[in-house]
Amino acid sequence: MGKLFGTDGVRGVANKELTGQLAFHLGQAGAYVLTKETKKQPKILVARDTRISGTMLESALVAGICSVGAKAICVGVIPTPAVAYLTKELGMDAGVMISASHNPLEFNGIKFFNSEGYKLRDELEDEIENLIVSRPESIPLPEGEEVGTWSIDESAIEAYIDYVCDTIPGDLKGIKVLIDCANGAASEVAPIALERLGADVEVIHNKPNGVNINKLCGSTHMDDLSRQVVGRGMEVGIAFDGDADRCLAVDEKGELIDGDQIMSIVGLDMKKDGRLKQDTIVATVMSNLGFTVMSKEEGINLIHTRVGDRYVLENMLKHNYNLGGEQSGHVIFLDYNTTGDGLITAIQLLYVMKKTGKTPSELKSIMQVYPQVLVNAIVKNEHKHDYLEDLEIQASITALENRFKGEGRVLIRPSGTEPLVRVMIEGKDKQVMQEEAEKLARLIEERLN
Repeated sequence: MGKLFGTDGVRGVANKELTGQLAFHLGQAGAYVLTKETKKQPKILVARDTRISGTMLESALVAGICSVGAKAICVGVIPTPAVAYLTKELGMDAGVMISASHNPLEFNGIKFFNSEGYKLRDELEDEIENLIVSRPESIPLPEGEEVGTWSIDESAIEAYIDYVCDTIPGDLKGIKVLIDCANGAASEVAPIALERLGADVEVIHNKPNGVNINKLCGSTHMDDLSRQVVGRGMEVGIAFDGDADRCLAVDEKGELIDGDQIMSIVGLDMKKDGRLKQDTIVATVMSNLGFTVMSKEEGINLIHTRVGDRYVLENMLKHNYNLGGEQSGHVIFLDYNTTGDGLITAIQLLYVMKKTGKTPSELKSIMQVYPQVLVNAIVKNEHKHDYLEDLEIQASITALENRFKGEGRVLIRPSGTEPLVRVMIEGKDKQVMQEEAEKLARLIEERLN
């Protein structure tokens, strides 16, 4: 068995890599590790996105939770950030989200949150994994009246909607917004929240049927939203991913506003209001060069971490910053939630539009986007890091770095959640960058497969 936990929980093809049996063991070991110091019967919040495999995995996971004497509180389909918020707000001992986020339908995942609403530290994940792999028989199993139970709480979603609406001091009246819910976890909550704030809301891709999550929609497929924003005469478009922990936007012309630009717009507004702690934004090495240029011009300190929201959050917590995120639209407003929250991100962006009276195209003009291409090399999970040891691949990477030195950069990194090695090149000539990135990606595939 390979390592279970990746950069964002346990993820794999449902019923093949992430089986019902594994979900049971994750529920059992996770509940035991996270609640073993609890003196009363522990309570664990359980939620999922709209994937067809979600209910199967939920049933197995809940069985595992109950087998160690814990109580599972099932809240149905809600966003991942809602789990983070509600776990702390409702006094739960832990929270679990069943989702594979932006990944295709066949994937699913399980991620845990501690009682404070934070994703687990590496050592806790390792403890859970070691129990499953090496010592499952060491988990005590209660009997009789000590066996755990489960219940359904349909009111929890309302508490989350109330909370996100309270993250701005005003309303969104007069803003015409089209939202793409990716047929995922935002399908119910996002329209309700934005309408409650007074926005003029139209919605697409909000009819999940178990198999259409992220399918040609949402933050990974922006074309339909772009077309419809222009066609319907909307002021702005917002796209969520499958579990709504991220969002991207399009302006009134149908042009993309990515996570770097969203952080630029909202971060600059926070700085002007004195709300941006230490005038600092935390981003990753994948952020666009234009973000760095804008930050220098506007007196914002931009810090770069490894790719992954957990590393952004780690840096924010360590140094007491309150805004950070990724180009993909995973933005963390630490004043409001402990993880990336697509709905809060959307509300913050729309509120800047409302208070400034500017169009999104005007707002995003503060940051020039430098051409950037990203090509994926498809490589088995167990070979994703082998490019570091392959001399031919390393020679090609060095040659590319020398070619673009001074006018751009080259970044190679394995995906934390998918069987991919990502090749990113940033520079001036997009056609040349595309050709070179594709050439390197094909070489990586040839050498490592």
